[in-house]
Amino acid sequence: MKEQDKYSRQFEAENVLDLIIRRRMPLFIIVFAAAVLSALASLTIQPKYKSTVTLFPVSSSSISQALMSQNAGEKEILKFGEEEEVEQMMQVLQSNTIRTRVIHKFNLMEHYDIDPKGRYPATTLYETYKKNIKINRTEFMSVEIVAMDHSSDTAALIANEISAQLDSVMNDMQKERALKGFRLVEVEYNKQRQKIKAIRDTLEMLGQVGIVEYESQSEVFNDQYAMAIAQGNYSGAARLKEKIDTLAKYGFLYLSLHEQLTSEIKKLSDVESKYIEAKIDVEQNLPHKFVVNDAVKAEKKSYPVRWLIVMISTISSFLLAIIVLIILENLKKK
Repeated sequence: MKEQDKYSRQFEAENVLDLIIRRRMPLFIIVFAAAVLSALASLTIQPKYKSTVTLFPVSSSSISQALMSQNAGEKEILKFGEEEEVEQMMQVLQSNTIRTRVIHKFNLMEHYDIDPKGRYPATTLYETYKKNIKINRTEFMSVEIVAMDHSSDTAALIANEISAQLDSVMNDMQKERALKGFRLVEVEYNKQRQKIKAIRDTLEMLGQVGIVEYESQSEVFNDQYAMAIAQGNYSGAARLKEKIDTLAKYGFLYLSLHEQLTSEIKKLSDVESKYIEAKIDVEQNLPHKFVVNDAVKAEKKSYPVRWLIVMISTISSFLLAIIVLIILENLKKK
């Protein structure tokens, strides 16, 4: 049975080869015509040039923590991002925000010859943009921005603009959140400063009535009072007694305020460090990417590949012609 199948396939192949030899002239004409027509058709296709930007994401840690942390292991400002950062970068690069900015900057509606009064102009524009702009992830955890355009200059400019917009969009998103956090810390920071100022103002008022340093003053006044009594200096003792009474009257308040001031200054130090970190996060404009390769003007077109179009068209025409001839031969036999 196997030998019979093998013989049958060999017989069919010989029949096809015989058919090609017998019909070589029509086949040649068909193949030649297909080659010429496909070559002419490829000439009508508008050529496109390709430009590519290659990026690596940076670590997504807080800039303030990376710069101000005492732990060297947390200083990640110079570290490459990992899979999570790559996915975040791709999402932002493909966002409507960047697409809209690029469309407006390069007037792509006119550049792509899309009629704004035609049917579904926005949909056509977005589909053309998606067809010409590709965001690809590489096996090396980097991201490629590939721009195709019939102008080599525009292709490079668009790719570089998308890369540049990445930092702007990501900074805007982070600043919106960081600003809210900064406002909360700023309120707490100002409250703490006002609280300390109120304590210091009260201590200054106590100083005006003669209480500057309760412990040392109390000790000195009591010693001098005892000495004045011993020496019979009753007028001096009376003046000292007034000072001792003043100390006794306001001493507890002074000690309480002094202790509270020390505690509040420590709290202010903690809040101030958070305030500085939050301010850095609001004001920072550091890049969110490492640029490996900027896009440059292409010297040769990338599309269409005319020889490939001609080859595929020619081979397809040849195979189709053989199939048609086989069908016609079978019909004749029947």
